[in-house]
Amino acid sequence: MKQAFSLLAFFLLCSFAVNAQSGPVMTFPTTTIDYGKIEKGSDKVRKFSFTNTGNEPLVIKSAKGSCGCTVPTYPQEPIMPGETKTIDVSYDTNRPGAFTKTVTITTNETPETHTLTIKGEVLVPPAQEAVPASNGGIRQ
Repeated sequence: MKQAFSLLAFFLLCSFAVNAQSGPVMTFPTTTIDYGKIEKGSDKVRKFSFTNTGNEPLVIKSAKGSCGCTVPTYPQEPIMPGETKTIDVSYDTNRPGAFTKTVTITTNETPETHTLTIKGEVLVPPAQEAVPASNGGIRQ
């Protein structure tokens, strides 16, 4: 009886382990990118790398920025197990000031969403000193 119970427990544990590993798994080295302090109008694109560490193809159904100033671009084709791809996120760097924005990724995983975050500060260009207008050398 003990042996039958041990054998049953072993098979149950194995089946849970197999089920836990099945399906696509989107794995990011990081889900936050800090632009730091950047100049107005500077490079706006940052890349989030990810790997499908599961055992089935990963499909990205959608990627939506938290506002119109944050635009994600993602692979449209299925990502095979072991394959690494990127999601490009473009932020409108013509908007001065600090920012924190998110991108919600929806996939065929369980759970099906991931949240990526970008943050930083777009510096206001220094004001230029007003130069007096020249009167063309005419004395008054």
